[in-house]
Amino acid sequence: MKVLISADMEGTCGVVSWVQVTPTEYGSDEPTSGVEYERARTRMTAEVNAAIQGALDGGAEEVVVNDSHDGMRNLIPEELHPACRFISGNDKPLGMVQGVDLEGIGAVFYTGYHAKAGTPAAPLAHTWTGWLNDVRVNGRSVGEFGINALVAGHFGVPVALVTGDEKAVAQTRDLLGDGIVGVTVKEGFSTFAALHLHPSRAQALIQEGAAEATRRAAAGELSPWVLISGWPIELEFDHQSRADQAATVPGVHRAGERAVIYSPADGLTFNRTFRAIMRAASIQMSP
Repeated sequence: MKVLISADMEGTCGVVSWVQVTPTEYGSDEPTSGVEYERARTRMTAEVNAAIQGALDGGAEEVVVNDSHDGMRNLIPEELHPACRFISGNDKPLGMVQGVDLEGIGAVFYTGYHAKAGTPAAPLAHTWTGWLNDVRVNGRSVGEFGINALVAGHFGVPVALVTGDEKAVAQTRDLLGDGIVGVTVKEGFSTFAALHLHPSRAQALIQEGAAEATRRAAAGELSPWVLISGWPIELEFDHQSRADQAATVPGVHRAGERAVIYSPADGLTFNRTFRAIMRAASIQMSP
């Protein structure tokens, strides 16, 4: 069995600020710090390496890592575990779970994940972007952990591991099942503060958790989350003008002052339409 790691950054141990997760080349309009970002991406890479080693310890024959944060060029290639292959770069058809369709992938790991938008006392909680307030699948509010699980589920692949803050771990397991191994590396006090494990301790726990997750997946103890045809998908934005533009996507309809709705046939159609909606809604908010 092969494992795909979807590596986000906000849930990494020691991270509590957008400054730490924003690449400096984004320019003066974004808060950046080259020193803070480099330290955070080093810890991100170390946590991914721990998950890779754990997967191998648990019997995985190969591990593929997908850089899933922001511009998706955050992992440090020279410092990655030499046993892995990795995917980098943005505009991927399957987004944060690019690679899940590769032959032999039997489990997805989430590393560095964060809670969904609106979660109190959850470090850097959001869903996809700062202006998407909620995503509801068949009436259930989900975060990126749910969005990505539906895409993976289309290919019959379950989520086996989630690492990040305690609310991200709890939300993922609540949605997808208690069989998923959760590793908490920090506990949130607010959106911008947390109590952290020491990074080395966090990495050790991730390695242990990844080994157990691999064993559970290989034993068939986990089930993919598969979208049922016709389930309504609702997206709520921070402003009505975003809903105006989102409703121009074929098959998408207005569902309130700041919301739209659509009913995809499967997880792949869900993903394609979701990405089209997000592109349409990413408009300038001032003339």
